[in-house]
Amino acid sequence: MDTLVITGAQLLGADSADIVVENGVIAEIGTGLSRAGARVIDANGLVALPGLVDLHTHLREPGYEASETILTGTRAAAAGGFTAVFAMPNTSPVADSAGVVEQELALGEAAGYATVQPIGAVTVGQKGERLAELGAMATSRAKVRVFSDDGFCVFDPLIMRRALEYVKSFGGVIAQHAQDPRLTEGAQMNEGVVSAELGLAGWPAVAEESIIARDVLLAEHVGSRLHVCHLSTAGSVDIIRWAKKRGIDVTAEVTPHHLLLTDELVRGYDARYKVNPPLRREEDVLAVREGLADGTIDIVATDHAPHPSENKACEWQAAANGMVGLESALRVVHQSMVQTGLIGWADVARVMSATPARIGLLDGHGTPLEAGQPAQITLYDASREGTFTAADLHGRSRNSPYLGRDLPGRVEWTIHHGVVTVESGAVVEELAAFDAPSDRGSMK
Repeated sequence: MDTLVITGAQLLGADSADIVVENGVIAEIGTGLSRAGARVIDANGLVALPGLVDLHTHLREPGYEASETILTGTRAAAAGGFTAVFAMPNTSPVADSAGVVEQELALGEAAGYATVQPIGAVTVGQKGERLAELGAMATSRAKVRVFSDDGFCVFDPLIMRRALEYVKSFGGVIAQHAQDPRLTEGAQMNEGVVSAELGLAGWPAVAEESIIARDVLLAEHVGSRLHVCHLSTAGSVDIIRWAKKRGIDVTAEVTPHHLLLTDELVRGYDARYKVNPPLRREEDVLAVREGLADGTIDIVATDHAPHPSENKACEWQAAANGMVGLESALRVVHQSMVQTGLIGWADVARVMSATPARIGLLDGHGTPLEAGQPAQITLYDASREGTFTAADLHGRSRNSPYLGRDLPGRVEWTIHHGVVTVESGAVVEELAAFDAPSDRGSMK
C-alpha cells in the first residue's frame, strides 16, 4: 500500500486541507502536510467526500453474467466514486442461502474495486411463499443484515410480519419493493396523462403507496426496522413523513433517476427510460427532491440494473425494466440537488455515504474524513462540465438514460482502503493485490 498525501482538497466542499493516508487509514488532516516517499495527489479544487455507499445495486452474478459481473459492476462503482455496494439477491440461483451470499462476498474480495456486501432474499427463490434462510445468511461469513425480494413485493402481510419479527433478533432490516402486483398487472409506465395519451397500461402511484402504508404499520406493530426501496411518488413521501413523526423505525431511498427524469420521456418509446418503479410526473420529482432535502427520504441509492443490449433494443412492451446508474449517480445528485440549492456537499456525504452504511450496518464505510478513520475517499471535480457518454460507462451494459445528456462534474479519484481505484478520472485497469482490513458486514 502506498502512502498517499492528498493536497488542497476541499473537505465536503468547504475548507481546503491536506490528507495523509498510511496503511489504509487516514493518518492526519491539516495544512502543509508531507511524508517522505509518499505518492502525492494534487486535489486542488476537488471536493473530498467519504467513499460513497450504494444500498441498492444489481451485480447479476451468479447467473446473469451477460448483463454484469461482480468485477465489472464494482469497476463501474469505483468510477462513480463508490467504495461499497450492497448486492441485491435476484441472481441465479437466488441469494437465499448462506452458500450464495458467501460466493458473492468472495468474488467481491477478489475484484478489489469496492466492498461487496450481499443482500439476502426474504423468501425462498423470491417467490413470496416461505421465508428464506435468514438466520443462516446472518450468521454466515457474509453477515447479511439487509434482506429484500427486490424486483418482487413481499405481498403476503403474514410473511412480511414474520420477516420483520425474525430480523429483529439480530438488528436486521427488511427492504421492501413496494408494488401491489394486482394493481400493476401488465403495467408499462406511470399511470397518468402520458400513459392515457400513449395507450400504455399504467402503474398507479397507489400501488406503491398502499404497500408502504401497510408495511410501516406492520413495522410499528412488530417494533422492527423497515426500509423502503426506490420511493417514487409524492404520496409515498407523505406516508414516510407521517410514519417518522409517529416514531416508526422506517428509512427510505430515492434513485437518481427519480430525482431528475419524468414520464414525459416515455413519449419517444426509448426503452432506456423503462424502469420499475416507473418514471413519474414532474410533481412527484419535485416532491421526492423536497423529501430528500428535509430528511424524510434518508438516502440516494442507484438501483443499478444492467441489461444486455438485446433486452433494451426492442419494442417498449417487450423491453426489460432497469437502468445502469453507478457511474452517473453523483453527477445526477449534483445537478438535481446541489446545483438547485436544495442540499450541500455535507448533505451529499450523509445521503450517499454515512446513512446508507448505517442502515446496512456496514462498518469501515460511511465514516467521516478524520484521522484514524478508514481511507475511503472520493475526490470530485464539481466545476467540470460535460456530456455523459458511453466512455463514462465501465460496466458490462450500456442501458444508461443519461447518454447524450449534459451532467456536471466528474469523479477524479476513488480511494478504497487506501488503494487508488480511479486515478485522474480513469479506472485503474488492474489492481495490485492488497490486504485490506476486514470490513465484511460487521456491525456498528
